[in-house]
Amino acid sequence: MTVVRISDDALALACGAGAVAHAFAEAGSEIERVSSWGMHWLEPLVEIDGQGFGPVSPADVQAILAGHSDKAIGPIVQHPFIAGQQRLTFARAGRTRPLSLEDYAATGGWTALARARAMAPADVIAEVTGSGLRGRGGAGFPAGVKWQTVLAAAAPRKFVVCNADEGDSGTFADRMLMEGDPFQLIEGMAIAGHAVGAWQGFIYIRSEYPHAIAKLRAAISLAASQIAPFQIEVRVGAGAYVCGEETSLLNSIEGKRGEVRAKPPLPAIEGLFGCPTVVNNVLTLAAIPHILTDCGSSLYDSLGIDRSKGTMPIQLAGNIKHGGLFETAFGITLNDLIHGIGGGTASGRPVKAVQVGGPLGAYLHPSQFDLPFDYEAYSRANALIGHGGVVVFDDTANMGALARFAFQFCAAESCGKCTPCRIGSTRGVELIDRIRSGQHVPDLVAALPQMHNARNHARSREEELALLEDLCETMQYGSLCALGGFTPYPVRSALKHWPEDFA
Repeated sequence: MTVVRISDDALALACGAGAVAHAFAEAGSEIERVSSWGMHWLEPLVEIDGQGFGPVSPADVQAILAGHSDKAIGPIVQHPFIAGQQRLTFARAGRTRPLSLEDYAATGGWTALARARAMAPADVIAEVTGSGLRGRGGAGFPAGVKWQTVLAAAAPRKFVVCNADEGDSGTFADRMLMEGDPFQLIEGMAIAGHAVGAWQGFIYIRSEYPHAIAKLRAAISLAASQIAPFQIEVRVGAGAYVCGEETSLLNSIEGKRGEVRAKPPLPAIEGLFGCPTVVNNVLTLAAIPHILTDCGSSLYDSLGIDRSKGTMPIQLAGNIKHGGLFETAFGITLNDLIHGIGGGTASGRPVKAVQVGGPLGAYLHPSQFDLPFDYEAYSRANALIGHGGVVVFDDTANMGALARFAFQFCAAESCGKCTPCRIGSTRGVELIDRIRSGQHVPDLVAALPQMHNARNHARSREEELALLEDLCETMQYGSLCALGGFTPYPVRSALKHWPEDFA
């Protein structure tokens, strides 16, 4: 009987993978539901004896089985999109059944946990530190330093919290990992628990990921005896963007309003329920099993450039021909990612801008596309790597409108705790509207009769732009968290590189 492998990843299902699987089953084939390879433009992608076909519809089934389909792409592992990657975190992507303990063990699963538990906690942390692993959630803080802080904190209870509140535009790596290789995340959390002395873990995930929630719950149940006495619980959030910020996330798990906490104290000292807590995101914890294998730490440290070590699962999205997940060592350029790997825009028009790092990341101009994918290089360019999302825009995009969206997004998602974010974002929308309209009218709030200390007459364009810069500076340095603090990045970059879109 022909064995047909089809992904049950949420994206593949949205593209019709369920109907394709049903059609193959009706034709007498044996179906294996596997994780996604991450070549999203080819979904639903079908694999038979290593040969790929995509994108497939139920109407293509008979031709594929008869051996004369025009959807054939050849051996999947030799496809340039896959062959060009260096996959560690996503080494099992497309190759294993997500909830098969046999598949996981057969591909090296649990060996890192067994090795870690035979080591002293401090030695485990030393290997994580030596690997150079930095948090993949955006801040890029060294994971080993955070773990060491929690280990050193004296407390009767400690926790490991996985931040799975993936909310950046154009990102999907966390979802793919949780749906396609959930045991790897569980193993990483269990290793973290051993290293810092925690016996309880939480995975905080947004309700918009129902497939990932179901997979995680099933996987945790299947792996319970493997990770015992460590226990993991899934907590589902309502989807507020600000709950991706670690202290808001902790408040939400505690049943409180998702609101940012002032630091200090750091969560590593006083986190969940007031206890020392490791908060890492999905990709950070999922990298741990590879690092804790024999020689894994030194291999990780040997990859990448400067202080950006290891590999990064980069997510290509937006107006791009070949969107999907591309894991590679740090140092690759946007030129390679967008044109060499992504094939340019899906529309066929010239690329105008790329936003890296989510909705609060800077818009990068094509003149910056030789920038290496590296935390420090992006920081020097006033940009962010964030969670590794790369969103492409063609030349029809209006950057003035996108700058306005940054303020609008911040206003909608602000938790409201600090004034620069809560008020500044709304004033920013009004200010950009005045600049783009070209009409020199007074600020509506400043012109109110009860306002006695504000300017009540119109500003020139130059004065409005100066006010915009003042507002960005106030938000960047005065906000409690990255939501307000990073909103100026897309605004300033859009204004710097495309001033004509603000006319």
